[in-house]
Amino acid sequence: MSRRRDLWLLLPRPVRRLPADLAAMLAVVVLTNAVVFLPIVRESPVRVVLGLPFVLFVPGYVFIAALFPEAGQPPTQEALAEAEADDGDDSGYSLKGPLGGPLGSDRGIDGIERVALAFGLSIAITPLIGLALNFTPWGIRLAPIMVSLSGFTVVMTAVAAVRRWELPEDDRFVVPYREWLAAGREEVFEPSSRTDAVLNVALAISVVLALGSVGYAIAVPPEGEQFSEFYLLTEAEDGQEVANAEGLVADNYPTNFTQGEERSLVVGIGNQEHERANYTVVVEIQRVDIVDNETVVRESTELRRFRTTLAHNETWHRQHTVAPRMTGENLRLQYLLYRGEPPEEIDTSTAYRDLHLWVNVSSA
Repeated sequence: MSRRRDLWLLLPRPVRRLPADLAAMLAVVVLTNAVVFLPIVRESPVRVVLGLPFVLFVPGYVFIAALFPEAGQPPTQEALAEAEADDGDDSGYSLKGPLGGPLGSDRGIDGIERVALAFGLSIAITPLIGLALNFTPWGIRLAPIMVSLSGFTVVMTAVAAVRRWELPEDDRFVVPYREWLAAGREEVFEPSSRTDAVLNVALAISVVLALGSVGYAIAVPPEGEQFSEFYLLTEAEDGQEVANAEGLVADNYPTNFTQGEERSLVVGIGNQEHERANYTVVVEIQRVDIVDNETVVRESTELRRFRTTLAHNETWHRQHTVAPRMTGENLRLQYLLYRGEPPEEIDTSTAYRDLHLWVNVSSA
C-alpha cells in the first residue's frame, strides 16, 4: 500500500488532482491511440470498442465539462411548475433550458444532461474538425484525425480541470460513482417488491444479450465483397506523378515492339478474397480476328508464367520483360489470372481475371 502511494506521488500534482471523469476521458484517448497505431492490436475488435466513444462521446463531454464546471441538480417541482406557468404567459415567450428546465436558472446541468449533450456535441465537433483538416496539407486521413481529436480532447480537459479548480469544492461537478453503485446494489439485491426483482432480472438478461450481440458483431464482422485485383503498371518517367512508393504508374504502356525486343512491365495482384489464395499468371501473345463481334484467337504463344501465394489484403508485384517473336499489327498481349493451377485450355473463358494490351510487333 505504501509503495503504491509512493508511485502515485511521483505523478505531477495537476495529474493527481485531475477529476476522475476527466481522467477517464484522457485514459480513453491514450488507449484509443494505442490500439489504432500499435501493430499487434490495431486490427482487433478493441479498436472499434474504444473508437466509438472516442469519436461520439469524449469530445462533447470534455467540451461540456469546460463550459459547465459547476455541479448541477435536477429541476425541482417548483422550477417545473414555474416553467409551465411561463408557458401560459400571455406574452407568448417561453425560455427553457436544454432539457426542459427554466433557462437562466443557477442550478447548472446534471449528469443526465451532460451525457445527452456530450453525444450531440460530439456528433457536431468531430465533422467540424474533419472539415477543417480537409483544407490543410494533411487532409482527412487516420493520423491527422487522431492527432486533432486527441489534441482537442486534451486541451478541453485542461480547461475543464482549471475551471473546476477555481470553484469552491462544494460547487464543483463530481460524478457520484459511490451513490450510483450503492443505489444499483440496493436495487439489485434488495428490491422493494417481487415485481421489481423480476424486472431487474429481465433488465440484466436484456443487457447481457445486447452486449453479447454487439460483441459478436464486432468480433465476427460480416465479410465484404470477395475479389482479386489484377493490373499492369510501368515505371514512371522523370517528372511524372507516381501512383505508389515503388515509382509505378498505370500509364505509358509499350505498344510498339521489334521482334525479340525486351520491354519491361509490372504485373500486380491484390488479394481481397478474405482467405489465403494461390495464383498463377499466364502471359501470351495472340493473333486474333473479330468475327461477328466476337474475338477469335488464330494463333497464340505463351511468353511467361508466374506463381505466387498471397494472404488476405496482401499485394504482389512482379517486374518482368516480354519479348514477342510473333510479328504483325494489332496483336493482343494477353495476361490471364488463375486461382491455383490453370487448366489445359488457356483462354479468357477459363481465366479468373484477364487484361490485355494491343501491340504492334515489327520484324527485326
